[in-house]
Amino acid sequence: MRRVILIQPKRDGRVLGKAPGSPYTLMRLASLVPDEIPVEIWDDNLRELPMDTLGEGDLVGISSMTITIERAEHLAKIAHKQGAGVVVGGVHSTLLPEHVQTFAHSSFIGEGYYTWPQAIQDFAAEGIKGLKPEYKDESWANLAGIAPITDRVIQMVDENNNYWTPYMEITRGCPRNCDFCTAIRVSGRRMRLRPVEEVVDEIERRGIKRFFLTDDNFGLNFSTDPEYCVQLFEALMKLDLKGWTCQSEMSIAKFPELLEMGKAAHLDKHFIGFESVNPDNRSSLGGKSKGLAMQTSEAIKAIHETGMGVVGLFVMGFDHDTPATFQAMWDFIRTSEMDGVSTTVLTPYPSTPFYDQVIAENRLLDVPWSHFDTSHVTFIPKNFTPDELRDAYDWLCRKIYSPSQIALRGLRSLRRYPVSMAGKKLFGSFSTDYGYRRAYSWRHSL
Repeated sequence: MRRVILIQPKRDGRVLGKAPGSPYTLMRLASLVPDEIPVEIWDDNLRELPMDTLGEGDLVGISSMTITIERAEHLAKIAHKQGAGVVVGGVHSTLLPEHVQTFAHSSFIGEGYYTWPQAIQDFAAEGIKGLKPEYKDESWANLAGIAPITDRVIQMVDENNNYWTPYMEITRGCPRNCDFCTAIRVSGRRMRLRPVEEVVDEIERRGIKRFFLTDDNFGLNFSTDPEYCVQLFEALMKLDLKGWTCQSEMSIAKFPELLEMGKAAHLDKHFIGFESVNPDNRSSLGGKSKGLAMQTSEAIKAIHETGMGVVGLFVMGFDHDTPATFQAMWDFIRTSEMDGVSTTVLTPYPSTPFYDQVIAENRLLDVPWSHFDTSHVTFIPKNFTPDELRDAYDWLCRKIYSPSQIALRGLRSLRRYPVSMAGKKLFGSFSTDYGYRRAYSWRHSL
């Protein structure tokens, strides 16, 4: 066995000289490679990949979401032609392994903490013929001691110079079974927690001052394990951080003391899945929200009273949505005083209940996988034509992500901090909406 190459397929490329987010999954997988085996991480967003250097004895691992799977397939075929062993994991492989198996020697389903080391052993022993067609682990293992990032990988990635936003994981899992969400299928239903001391150790060794949590629903821990949250916040208070952000649900509004502790621990914003302002959609929202605008407004107000920022996450195009829903959404955004907004198009990801529904009703459009980016229309809506839904979404995004609206929300966010902290908080106050504007605009470049 010559070496292990881990590849992040290209999506955004560089933005002002850096890639948007660090390849966190690959960093942890690279850390599981034995010290005696050379390992490299190739990020397709940073540079042209030296695919011509691949050859026999190389094990190539590609982690891909659905939106990048076509690029992943292209790279896999090149590596295969060069004689390398090729394995593919990530969200898309977990949701649709039979697709991945058409172009890779192995597909990975679920988590790779135990199956990835096994694949390395299989390849080291017998080369390509030793690889199994499928490696599956949906046991949703305890996170204690799992795949700590090694110093070798930290030095290799140099994320502070190459990436705008380091990613981090503290908890994993989500019991909310939203019709459209992949989280429960990719990370499991059970909430799992990393030991606090391991979290602190990773932050310090990586030398990161800001990070975004990849946890699917960190805020749910306020309800399920508040004692863990207290321990975590007390530990993070002691660190010199510029700020961090996480994904949550509106139930955090019921825990003002934890919100205040989070703010003291340098937590800036909760990205909250309110999902809809149409109560007719409540059955699709997994219990996180009832789609009631008044209830959502009250939650935002309660969270703001603790000094915490709120980024609202909304999905448009549910079967009960109509053109009036878009106007209601815009009216709500204008008056809710959120610090940032993400509005996306409902997307039928494979293996979700919504995907099964549109397949059964013959409503799935024949579009490339790259259009499964939550900005394209990929199915036939109930109350719109695809073009009508696309036009309504464009109208809403032009309103939300206009320069004046981004400036308004960014300044609102910045004003939550004393003047002495303005330098630390300036980037985070405006980067969220700018990133969502880019994500929406990216659709028009295809």
